[in-house]
Amino acid sequence: MTRIGQGFDVHAFGPGDHVMLGGVRIPHAQGLVAHSDGDVAVHALCDALLGALALGDVGRYFPDSDLRWKGADSLRLLAHCIALVREHGYALGNADITVICEQPKLAPYVEAMRARLASALECSIDAVGIKATTSEKLGFTGRGEGIAASAVVLLEGIAG
Repeated sequence: MTRIGQGFDVHAFGPGDHVMLGGVRIPHAQGLVAHSDGDVAVHALCDALLGALALGDVGRYFPDSDLRWKGADSLRLLAHCIALVREHGYALGNADITVICEQPKLAPYVEAMRARLASALECSIDAVGIKATTSEKLGFTGRGEGIAASAVVLLEGIAG
């Protein structure tokens, strides 16, 4: 059996000197306001994985009221989600993520993000797509107020 999931996340800019995206620290004049490290790419990916399994969203598993997740590396959240995928008898077929922001420019970091996520997902790098786009100066991302990300995943049942 095959399952598809999609996810979306957004965080506002705030004080800081970098953003975390796809598990990679990217220098920037601002950080992201979040309970964890604010990695919108990983959060959208987690939502897509959980959605494909019909298990809810990241807020259910990692609520901002739980101090265990305060400042957490989002790859820890991803490890939990990919473990749930395996526990439910599935394997990742592929993941595709789009990050939407005017700044920082992400092209120099895309391959490092793909490699970092492939390692975290224990899959081949060619199973992880990451694209960066702007919103043509429209909306909150266009005004430089934050970053958004969307993700889609394909899960394939493991023959047992």
